[in-house]
Amino acid sequence: MARVCLTFDNGPTEATPAVLKTLARRGLSATFFVVGRQVATPEGWALAARARAEGHRVGNHTYSHATPLGYLSAADACAEIERAEAAIGALGHVPPLFRPFGDGGQADHWLLNAAARDHLIAGGYTCVLWDNVPHDWDDRDGWVERALAMVRASSSSVLVLHDIAGACGDRLDGFLGRLLDEGHTVVQEEPDHCVPLRAGVATADLDRYVMERSGP
Repeated sequence: MARVCLTFDNGPTEATPAVLKTLARRGLSATFFVVGRQVATPEGWALAARARAEGHRVGNHTYSHATPLGYLSAADACAEIERAEAAIGALGHVPPLFRPFGDGGQADHWLLNAAARDHLIAGGYTCVLWDNVPHDWDDRDGWVERALAMVRASSSSVLVLHDIAGACGDRLDGFLGRLLDEGHTVVQEEPDHCVPLRAGVATADLDRYVMERSGP
């Protein structure tokens, strides 16, 4: 049976209350990788604060969630991290958690640039990647079977679902029920193979996710 780290990206949004309700009903804890510009609103802050109060972790998923950091200048990439962390503020986990924008779930050299990598190291961040991306955002029914198949294929995984309208919400409770009925365990601690940086210390080849570029 597998250990599954359950994560939700791109919130908080109008979908967040239903996701939180489902997790509470199942007695499960997750990590919410939030978009800084959404936490910066009073409504978004309140939802993120609720998630934290209910036992979930809150992590940084960039400020604008618009462009993989590898394609940005050094200054802009660092600003994406810094502005989001400032918006999260006291709600953030210690050490701070960061998930780069993968533009469809791909994990390659454009996730970061050298400046972003160095900023994460200096800030003591834990960088959380993924190995189970069932595309709930563009297949609100079919994602369940894909997610379960990937869980069954590994002893541990980091599952990425999306805290947005039209994604996992309608099928989330049924999915979690099947996951638990099969004997899998939902955990918050990420497996090492999805964490190339933990508390500012590289635990794998972090540079494989870094796009080198010139310019400011």
